[in-house]
Amino acid sequence: MTNVLVCIKRVPETSGQVLLSEDGQSIDARHVGYTLSTHDECAVALATQIASATGGDATVLTVGDDEAVAQLRDAIAVGCGSAVRIEAPTQAYGPADVAAAIAEVVKARAAHGTTYDLILVGNDATDTGDFQVGVRLAYALDRPVLTGIKSAEVTGGRLIARGDGPSGSEIFELDLPAVVTVLEGGVEPRYPSIPGRMKAKRTPIEDVDAALPGEPVGSGRVKLKLPPQKPSVVQVLGEGDAAAPAVVDLLIELGVVGR
Repeated sequence: MTNVLVCIKRVPETSGQVLLSEDGQSIDARHVGYTLSTHDECAVALATQIASATGGDATVLTVGDDEAVAQLRDAIAVGCGSAVRIEAPTQAYGPADVAAAIAEVVKARAAHGTTYDLILVGNDATDTGDFQVGVRLAYALDRPVLTGIKSAEVTGGRLIARGDGPSGSEIFELDLPAVVTVLEGGVEPRYPSIPGRMKAKRTPIEDVDAALPGEPVGSGRVKLKLPPQKPSVVQVLGEGDAAAPAVVDLLIELGVVGR
């Protein structure tokens, strides 16, 4: 039996045009909705798979305000059995603060008999891309960590994880408990059913206060920067029948037709 804790983050929807706040510290989300990053969606799917296959439980956790409850319920709707929200001012928190807050909750719950054999975290968040929480969390809990994992399973009490390395696919084996950061592409995100959504509405969310040793250290971020937009280029090939040779040449250049 493997009990899994999967940690998620509420992030702005970035499928459309991305705007930054005036101070350049975050994405301006006034005109967009909120969702989970694709890495988090895959982490949730993997958590429910492992818990189901081993007869364990999958718990979803987030650090944030009341609005983050919506993303917790999304995770419940696709298979997580319980949810925990660490109440904290996310704008003031950096990855070190988030990892410390999660670690304190994990330790406190372990002291009361609730332990997690495996902790899954999205490889990075789509709004800040810090890539730090998983490693910092593992260090705080004194657990081994794997990053950039695409799929995993638990067999005989050991974790078998797979990811892409510089020379191809890599397979790792390690003892539990452990922390793993999940990269999109290896597990298909799950989509909620109607019964799943109804269950998510009924499931209580456990709220806990963040416990930090002092004031939040923050992100240390100077500012976010958007890459320059690629200019649009229009090439007029000609008019009428006179354009036909130019169209053929273009199709050959693109590899659509052979010479």
